[in-house]
Amino acid sequence: MNDKERVKEVSKKKSDRSCDRFHEAIEFIGKRWMGIIIYRLLDGPKRYHELLTEIEGISDRLLTERLRELVNYGLVIKSVSQTQARKVEYELTGHGIELKEIIRAIVKWTDKNSEDTNNKAK
Repeated sequence: MNDKERVKEVSKKKSDRSCDRFHEAIEFIGKRWMGIIIYRLLDGPKRYHELLTEIEGISDRLLTERLRELVNYGLVIKSVSQTQARKVEYELTGHGIELKEIIRAIVKWTDKNSEDTNNKAK
């Protein structure tokens, strides 16, 4: 294998890894309810029942599962206060906050295109 072929092979491997990481990120954020949970946490820390109330239609089990995934992925911190009335809050980490512009752009795009779709249906 000559130098030109070697460079081409290395470049292809880097491209494949970038594509895989991009796909993984899109799949993760695109999981049912994941984006809206992140969106709601952009306003600041929230208690579990606040999220459950704000996200209409999500089940108790699925909210628990998604929050656990977000914590494990490093996008959310779960804080438990050791006071008499145990208080659990969820808050975006620095990595989670980095998604702010992306999530807001998706919400804006969805709102815009929902209006377009509704107008076309009439």
